Amino acid sequence: MARFGVNPQNTLGINIPYLRKLAKEIGKNHNLALELWESKIHEARILAAFIDDPKLVTSKQMDIWVSEFDSWDVCDQVCSNLFDKTPFAYEKIGIWCKKKEEFVRRAGFVMMAVLAVHDKSLSNDRFKNFFLLIKKYSTDERNFVKKAVNWALRQIGKRNKILLKEALECAREIKSLDSKSAKWIASDAIRELAKK
Repeated sequence: MARFGVNPQNTLGINIPYLRKLAKEIGKNHNLALELWESKIHEARILAAFIDDPKLVTSKQMDIWVSEFDSWDVCDQVCSNLFDKTPFAYEKIGIWCKKKEEFVRRAGFVMMAVLAVHDKSLSNDRFKNFFLLIKKYSTDERNFVKKAVNWALRQIGKRNKILLKEALECAREIKSLDSKSAKWIASDAIRELAKK
C-alpha cells in the first residue's frame, strides 16, 4: 500500500471489491457510517462513504471528514461515492481548493473531476468557473494535489466539445507557467485531450 502512496496506518488490508460487497449487504445507514468514520480505520472510513446517505450528510460533516483525510484513496473514495451526491458538492470545491492542507486541496479538485463525470445537470458555465482554480493551483508541487488538478482538467475537457476547447486553452496557459508541476499537468492533459 505504501508503494502506491496509500497511508498504511490503521489499515487492515481489506480490498475495495470486498468493501463494496459488504456495503450492498448493509445498505444505506447514516448512523453506522458516522460510527465507522470515528473508528479511524482506513477501510472502515471507505465503507462509511459507501453506506452513508448523501441526503443526511451535512455541510459540517463534510468539512470534518475532509479535514481528517490522510490518504489519497480515502479522499477519492469519499468524494466520488458520497460527497459528490450531496447538495453541498459544488460549493465545497472553491472552499477546499483554497485550503493549504494537501488532502483537503486534493478533495476540491477530485470533486471537480467526479462532478464532471457524474453530474449531467451542471451547466458549462459552472465548469468554466473551475479553470481559474485549476490554473492558480497548477503550481502546487505536491504529488497528490498535482495529480488531482490534472484529473480535474482532463475530466472537464472530456465533458463536451465546448469544454474540451476551453480545457485545452487552459492547459496551454498552464504550460507557459514557470513550474515543473504546471508543465507536467498541462503536457499530460494536452496529450490526452488532443485525442478527443
